Amino acid sequence: MAEKILVVGGGGREHAIIKALKKSPDCGEIWCAPGNGGISYDAKCKNIKATDVDTMVGFAVEEKFDYVVVAQDDPLALGMVDALAKVGIPAFGPDKAAARIEASKVFSKDLMKKYGIPTAKYETFDDPAKVMDYIRAEGKYPVVIKADGLALGKGVLICENEQEAADGVKEIMLDKKFGASGNHVVVEEFLTGPEVSVLSFTDGKVVKPMVSSMDHKRANDHDTGLNTGGMGTIAPNPYYTPEVAAECMEKIFLPTIRAMNAEGCPFKGCLYFGLMLTPDGPKVIEYNCRFGDPETQVVLPLLESDLLHIMQSCTDGTLAEQEVKFSDGAAACVILASGGYPVAYEKGKPISGLVDGQLPGEENVTVYHSGTAITEDGQLVTNGGRVLGVTAIGPRLTNALSHAYEAAEKISFEKLHKRSDIGLRALKALAEKQ
Repeated sequence: MAEKILVVGGGGREHAIIKALKKSPDCGEIWCAPGNGGISYDAKCKNIKATDVDTMVGFAVEEKFDYVVVAQDDPLALGMVDALAKVGIPAFGPDKAAARIEASKVFSKDLMKKYGIPTAKYETFDDPAKVMDYIRAEGKYPVVIKADGLALGKGVLICENEQEAADGVKEIMLDKKFGASGNHVVVEEFLTGPEVSVLSFTDGKVVKPMVSSMDHKRANDHDTGLNTGGMGTIAPNPYYTPEVAAECMEKIFLPTIRAMNAEGCPFKGCLYFGLMLTPDGPKVIEYNCRFGDPETQVVLPLLESDLLHIMQSCTDGTLAEQEVKFSDGAAACVILASGGYPVAYEKGKPISGLVDGQLPGEENVTVYHSGTAITEDGQLVTNGGRVLGVTAIGPRLTNALSHAYEAAEKISFEKLHKRSDIGLRALKALAEKQ
């Protein structure tokens, strides 16, 4: 039964989801809205803003989609899944009530406190003066200050001393740098240890984790420069041992699903656990209510089971019977960004080296398009800060990394910027294990 599918979003994550869905024998016509230039090689694109819930739902009805994958955080927080359910279209992703686990830091921190899920010690505030009183009383630096709402992953400040904390509070709460997200803030202790991202499928009853991954957030080599949306990823994460995985399932994953049920907002879809492996055990840094970007670009290429069937089983509550199997290999993704990202960068630079968006003759390499466009005369050009994600899979991480970097060398555009040290920390961790 060929299903007509719509994927909502327009970045590298959505491209990775589309590529994986297309492997399913039951995947028929596939659309993406808004999509981007590179995605148009794999799906029909319709230029509707991901946050325009009414237009998107209207389009889904008009085109008679069998299934919709809402991949981006904003439309989930705005209740797109609820709106689709009202018109009888099943969708992958949490409803508005469950999406609060990402959309509100206060909601997620309070949930963890109430149900004893390990996380950083924290307090929430809506009065700037009280924030500073608390930080001074705790007297521990660095301290983390987070804006409550969705700030595109940017509303988090790590303050090394009292002056930086005071400046941060001013920036978020008084100058409203992140808008209304800064009306409430969370102040939390700074955790140390390796970070791990674990994306998981859940139907609100069982949790089936995907292969673990490691993101590289900083713009430049050796984790220097500004925080970005992610400059590269590897999977699996060597710090995430079977022992750690078992502890996370028992103390974090299942308790979170049970907590959401107890709060009357069961979570269905992809629940992303951002974890810190501290000296006191794994703790939650953040939850996301959707696939991570660029983690998806290394996790889904390793998936051997049928993604469409898995997603549908999350929607209809039958995930327990559904196989979720990943290969034993490794994957590495190197992001090719525009020079100047994440601050100011130019768009519209012609991209060379690709044919129909991919590298010709490359086995085991996929190029995921994050920010590309196709001009009227058919030229592929840059159209964002993160432009492409070059992902390679291999039997071991060393193979995947060297292959990804070799492939990335074949692609060029003016002012291309990439990190040269993606995966080095992971390789070091693997070497220490032996």
